[in-house]
Amino acid sequence: MNTLTPHPTDIRLVVLDMAGTTVADGGLVERAFDTAARELGVEPGTGDHADKLAYVRATMGESKISVFRHLFGDEDRAQRANATFEKAYGELVDGGLTAPVPGARETIEELLADGRGVVLTTGFARVTQDAILDALGWHDLVPLTLCPADAGGRGRPYPDMVLEAFLRTKAAQDVRQVAVVGDTSYDVLSGVRAGAGLVAGVRTGAHGDDAFREAGATHVFDSVAALPALLRGTG
Repeated sequence: MNTLTPHPTDIRLVVLDMAGTTVADGGLVERAFDTAARELGVEPGTGDHADKLAYVRATMGESKISVFRHLFGDEDRAQRANATFEKAYGELVDGGLTAPVPGARETIEELLADGRGVVLTTGFARVTQDAILDALGWHDLVPLTLCPADAGGRGRPYPDMVLEAFLRTKAAQDVRQVAVVGDTSYDVLSGVRAGAGLVAGVRTGAHGDDAFREAGATHVFDSVAALPALLRGTG
């Protein structure tokens, strides 16, 4: 972390994760993974499936294609698994099985009203990110949303999406004026690696306090809804 950490009120740009942070996942990642695993011949109930599912859970927040490259080895199998996963997840979203985390939309609107830049990021592909935004009616909520492909292809835990948000929005003069908030250790690590001044984990998704602290979180919240008051200096 930077040694000269700014006061929360100095934050000018907030980079928010989607699934698990601002969007309630409801286990959809695991359901879509089951579909992808079957496509690759990995059946639920087997030891192989259990091992792979454990890895998926441990790496929540990472770029999904990176996860499948690790799980299935060669690029063709990884791409096949990823395409099946994205299709299955999109169908679940289209079926109405997604919703905002309570208070998330209001949080984003408050941050914007306070004059801060807000960017939504994800480890999913653009087609899946757009399906979520469509389902929630969030396409016009923020000026910029990013997926790994928008930042040169590298997702979390790399800092690329955070830095892309910093460069594109020009909302902050210094990376220490950036806040990064997510529900996984990979979100936290990406913020730390980007040099963000505030890096927070939220307890509404995949990982918990120990993982957040180990990754370098400066704050841990019950929910993203706690953010506006902190940045105003009233929380």
